Amino acid sequence: MNMVVSHWSANVAILAVCLVIAAVHLAGVRGMAADSRPAGAPAPAGPVREVIAFDAGLVVVLLATVSPVAYWSKEFIWVRSLQDLLLAVVAPPLIVLGAPWLPLRRGLGQLRRGLSFWRHGRAPAAAADAAGPDLAGASVVESSAVGAAANRSARGWLSWPVAVTAAFTVAWCGWHIPVLYDAALRHPLVFAAEVVSYLGVGTAFWLQLIGSRPLTPQFPPLQRVMLIAATVVTSTILGMVLGFGANVIYPAYRGGGHHHLLTVVADQQVAGAILWVLVLPSYIIAGVALLVRWLNEEESEAIALGFDRLLRPPKSAWPTRTGLR
Repeated sequence: MNMVVSHWSANVAILAVCLVIAAVHLAGVRGMAADSRPAGAPAPAGPVREVIAFDAGLVVVLLATVSPVAYWSKEFIWVRSLQDLLLAVVAPPLIVLGAPWLPLRRGLGQLRRGLSFWRHGRAPAAAADAAGPDLAGASVVESSAVGAAANRSARGWLSWPVAVTAAFTVAWCGWHIPVLYDAALRHPLVFAAEVVSYLGVGTAFWLQLIGSRPLTPQFPPLQRVMLIAATVVTSTILGMVLGFGANVIYPAYRGGGHHHLLTVVADQQVAGAILWVLVLPSYIIAGVALLVRWLNEEESEAIALGFDRLLRPPKSAWPTRTGLR
């Protein structure tokens, strides 16, 4: 129990970044909601669910970096594997489900306008009054234009799902190479690069699998299931290498608390089992959802084809003759 309630880290940089992102996102959500609904109307359920999902993703990042998971990941490889799963497999899909792209852009725009008003000695409220009643309508138009621009800018790299999947696989396996794995343990900057790459490439990979307003995946559902299958195979191989290895792969973890609980080799084997098994739930959920969507689309096409055949006028089997009276 002491491992859970103690060793929380007050990492100011990580806490500040997460708080700033959450505040900017919330400001953007409130601004977009105020522009798109009548005064006094309740907030739609969709954006509320998206806010919850995005904030849950930030909480997972904090659990991986400032909770006892971060402390004990420096002592045990199996805890390090849990940390990697949180950063690369759990947090990215929550962030993608949160669809924070338009709210973050809107919130950053509000922040820039606020700083500009403050520098020029004018309050935002006064500027809004001077803008007149067309400000809300202009904001709605601006939000629509921002959404279209974001979709166009992302269309280029979203059209390369295989390349993004390969990049995620390289990052996932690359950070488990002993040299990089031990360097991330010893050097904070290397660990920061690992966290950023897990979150960045992981988010890009999940954007290929599930929709995230206003971005849409390029591959149809069945091909996205194949991307998941390729990633699962890679994670399985990595877990098998650690799980069945008989030698110490990560020498930086020699010593420490292992002589009290388990050997380094046993620690690696537990870590391999974690990477082998616990990586599956997120991918299974996404894969099942994509298969259901594919079956629904196939059924809809079959029904539409059946109706088309029923509504099509039948052709006579008898030959027609022209010129007869």
